[in-house]
Amino acid sequence: MRADLLTEPVPGLDDVLAAVDAFDRALVPGLLRPQPAAAAALAELASAVSGTPLAGRVAEAAEKTAAGAAGEDHFAVLAAARTALLGAAHDALADRADEAAGRTRLATAGPGNGAGAAPNLLAAARSWLCDLARAGWEGIDHDLVSGAAPVVSALLPEPALRRLAALLDGFAAELAASCPGTALDRVPVRRWADLWARGMILTQPGATGAPATGTATGRLLPLGVDLHEHATAVQAQVHAVFEPSDGTPPRLVRASVSAPKPDTVVGAGGWQLLRPHMALLAAVGEGLSMDLADMPVTAEGDLIWDDDHARPGAPADPFATARVALADVVYAPAAPLDRHPARIAAPVLVTGYTVEQRDGATAFLLAGHRLPVDTDRIPAASPLTPASVAASGACIGLLRWDAGAFHLQPLAVETTVKKKAVALHAGAWAGGTTDKAGAKAEKAATDAVAVLRERAGKLLRR
Repeated sequence: MRADLLTEPVPGLDDVLAAVDAFDRALVPGLLRPQPAAAAALAELASAVSGTPLAGRVAEAAEKTAAGAAGEDHFAVLAAARTALLGAAHDALADRADEAAGRTRLATAGPGNGAGAAPNLLAAARSWLCDLARAGWEGIDHDLVSGAAPVVSALLPEPALRRLAALLDGFAAELAASCPGTALDRVPVRRWADLWARGMILTQPGATGAPATGTATGRLLPLGVDLHEHATAVQAQVHAVFEPSDGTPPRLVRASVSAPKPDTVVGAGGWQLLRPHMALLAAVGEGLSMDLADMPVTAEGDLIWDDDHARPGAPADPFATARVALADVVYAPAAPLDRHPARIAAPVLVTGYTVEQRDGATAFLLAGHRLPVDTDRIPAASPLTPASVAASGACIGLLRWDAGAFHLQPLAVETTVKKKAVALHAGAWAGGTTDKAGAKAEKAATDAVAVLRERAGKLLRR
């Protein structure tokens, strides 16, 4: 790991992010009657893409918007310009991460099949998003935000549009919890602009199509599990090395499983909701590889998991896999519309570091260079803790970029417990556990889930 490369400035990155930030700030008061500061931000966005094929259309959209005469097409062009700039930032940062890890990226994947999306539903979603842009985050109220409800209800029955439906549903819920906008003390400027622009892009014809897929046959060697938990949903994403049976180079892949949940189910309860849907979680908990046969996989390296195409294999130690295989893996880049700095999550093995703890923050020092460690991402339902990270000597983690710097999210560490060398994993309880603390958490979660299922059954019987 070349930690020095992770701390060096990326040429042009600050200029790109400055243009994006300026546009994002313009969305706070809204684009119905832009003030001089907003007009300057729109001009800055147009200038940032002046050397690209988008230049003419973005310049026109910026001019129309600054004059208060923008239509839906103009807002869509502005969202496209913002997305393109963040895509360029993603590529520059991914190149830097590849150089630091000594990794090879495959050719960019082409678009999937976007046929079949209902244009009237896309137009309804786009109209609501444009109303948001005109009002701005300071102008949101319950009447405006509630306009998303019928749109989401119409989108959900269409499988190809559920991604857009989920985004709009979650976005509307966040906005509703923040109404009225005039009373907000703090606006999540970048986040809401991300969600708005993403929604606008997904309302364009062809953007919501299914990704191109192939099949994968070979051996899957798990590296670690990244758990994402929300009040109403939980997702586990397994990062792994896939060794194809045809002898081609090993590649990095992901396998994800999601489940809805009530906000009272937390911690180990999330694992219980996910286990029935993916046998891979049990294999991760038991330290096993998986043998795949014709498992569907997207061009971006996401396995579309189906238990019928997998069976447990031989024992596989993630740290052995990382030490042997990570140096030679290749990986597929993000899909064109998914390129964003927040999407960077590169599995790496870090060794030979010393731990620095200062003001409650943890960092690894590698050859005199500081790599911040994001211990806040460690799931509560696991034996991995910030203390064990601080006492570790080797770490498998995800290299991410956030708040202007690269960070490491720990997935597993090698450390010493009671004078014995052990490996602690964030996904160790994914398939169940006999660990004392884990068993206690499992029992509490089992009781909570059982009560909720009983109540749900009573409601359904009525």
